Amino acid sequence: MLRSLPFVFAMLSSLVSSAAAQDAQRSECLAMANAPPRATPVSFRRLAAKTDEVAITYGGHSTYYIDTPGGVRIATDYSGAYRIGRLPDVVTMNRAHSTHYTLFPDPKIPHVLHGWGDDGQPARIALRVGDVYIRNVTTDIRRFFGDDSNGEMIKDGNSIFIFEVGGLCIGHLGHLHHKLDESHFAAIGRLDIVMVPIDGSYTMSLDGVSDITRRLRASIVLPMHRFMTPLDEFMRRIGQQFEIDMRTERTLKISRGSLPSTPTVIILDGV
Repeated sequence: MLRSLPFVFAMLSSLVSSAAAQDAQRSECLAMANAPPRATPVSFRRLAAKTDEVAITYGGHSTYYIDTPGGVRIATDYSGAYRIGRLPDVVTMNRAHSTHYTLFPDPKIPHVLHGWGDDGQPARIALRVGDVYIRNVTTDIRRFFGDDSNGEMIKDGNSIFIFEVGGLCIGHLGHLHHKLDESHFAAIGRLDIVMVPIDGSYTMSLDGVSDITRRLRASIVLPMHRFMTPLDEFMRRIGQQFEIDMRTERTLKISRGSLPSTPTVIILDGV
């Protein structure tokens, strides 16, 4: 029996590696990140050639609504508090506070994606819904009691969600509590648009989140968790290479071809 253990471990390792490889094959954003310079996957070129736009609407706090060209509606860090328009088809959640999840979502929502594992294992999401491919990268999260943290970290308790649609790679950092290492950046891959918490305390320090924002090099940065930090302080820390675009509307319509040439922080109307 003992002699068979190495074989079992080898088989399990092979299965994990195979699953990761299959996820990479499905992900255009990972393919772009890992491709040699100037090389673009054929399917990605086909998607990028489309003029269909993705609509991103700021609901509030950490909730953004993403409406895809194919008619799929997604709500991030969904608690049910920020309702705009019709019910989403997909909701993603993180569990730091009750403002980022609900255990009782509307049963008419077809896809409810938890950023934490429900079975003691990390959440592993690789899901195609209509014209969007959704995957996650787990990070650790501080344990909260009410609104207070005791500093204890829960491994893989948060997820960065990535939405691949219309040739765009859209990332939502969730309730991020620590710096990202090289394995995180490799698993995230390319991001064109990133939603970043800028509160500076409940999630992570402004210096820390600014470093991550610069490293991700997304064309568009959409701040969230905006209730504490003066915007000019965030802009000062991320550096002069980022422009700022203040909007009076709460919806951004964007396609691969209309991404800004200079990295830009876009502030949509909302709270």
